[in-house]
Amino acid sequence: MTGSAPSNPAIPVPSLTVETTETADLGPLVPMLDRRHPLLWMRRGFGLVGLGEALRLELAGPTRITDAAAAWQRVVAAATVTDPLARTGTGLIAMGSFAFSDHSAQTSVLIVPSVIIGRDKGQSWITRIGVGELPPLSIPAIDPVDDPFRVALQPGTMSADDYREAVASAVARIRSHELSKVVLAREIVGRIPDDADLRSLIATLALGYPDCWTFSVDGFIGSSPETLVSVDDRSVSARVLAGSAARGTDERSDQDAATALATSAKDQDEHQFAVQSVLASLRAHSPNVTASELPFTLKLPNLWHLASDVDGDLTDGSTSLDLIATLHPTAAVAGTPTSDALRLIDELEPFDRGRYAGPVGWVGADGDGEWAVALRSAQVSASGTITAYAGAGIVAESVPERELLETRMKFRPIVEALAG
Repeated sequence: MTGSAPSNPAIPVPSLTVETTETADLGPLVPMLDRRHPLLWMRRGFGLVGLGEALRLELAGPTRITDAAAAWQRVVAAATVTDPLARTGTGLIAMGSFAFSDHSAQTSVLIVPSVIIGRDKGQSWITRIGVGELPPLSIPAIDPVDDPFRVALQPGTMSADDYREAVASAVARIRSHELSKVVLAREIVGRIPDDADLRSLIATLALGYPDCWTFSVDGFIGSSPETLVSVDDRSVSARVLAGSAARGTDERSDQDAATALATSAKDQDEHQFAVQSVLASLRAHSPNVTASELPFTLKLPNLWHLASDVDGDLTDGSTSLDLIATLHPTAAVAGTPTSDALRLIDELEPFDRGRYAGPVGWVGADGDGEWAVALRSAQVSASGTITAYAGAGIVAESVPERELLETRMKFRPIVEALAG
């Protein structure tokens, strides 16, 4: 049985019955996904698979995340939960994805699956969730993943020249001291085959980027290297990424690329804007929150990132949903000051980002959860259109051609996964 609820937190939500059962290791998660409606949160082969929908919350507008937090509290209060494992990822779970913009036409969602398969080191489990009766306890079928399908992606509403012009306009505005940084994105689009097995796209991303968060929520698929926030037993952590460079073609050039990134004044400035944005947002909830003293270079298969880890202890009982409402959007995906950057994004980007660069992840009944910034991602529509997104941080020293090349680097995970 499937229930639904509107975004208005004043309207009652269904009462859910939840039961978690430990099970033997069921093996790789991706073959258990639904071919057309995969629901997944995974890193290094461990994570959560969702099947079906016991409850779906759709939200929109400026209060979409705070509405979700309030509605989730009421869902939890009305639920009957049997969870003998009582560990991260068991019991009542919702998987979610939120639109980047307050004005996006793309809805934000929290989905409570009917069945959740969880896999971690040394332990696996099945959680069943229903409105009233529970679905039967059974081992999900293992369906072999089809061979990868091929999609040719083309520029969307912004050509390469359009993007260069937008970057040049942003640099001029920054140099006139209207703002310090803005992140400008562009999109590429294609069409997936009618019989496409979306799990093959997910499997390719997970194999190529095992240390990233590979996700699939409501047709939004990607592998993100950036943890927006993780909450576990009153501890909060985040990983901030800003500043990037292409990998070298051999060991020497690769190390040179990492060194150049680590010593780049432009990239260091961009990175500090992002770190300070996260610290300022979290201090009201975690007064002792701190960041790495110096950023480090994070190696991914296609590029180097400047990265800083942030850690602290929550003192006000905030949930992970409360924190993503506070954090989003960070300077790493919007700019500084945030309000000025968002206005410039609206002016210079002639498209709706949808869920790109918004929070994606999961939340548990206790409010703990893991949320990433939705990067290296693409949205599959009901009509079969697939739209991929990538952006670059623009500061006073930015050069339009280099920023265009940076977006091409960031498109690579999706482009290569769709190359067949």
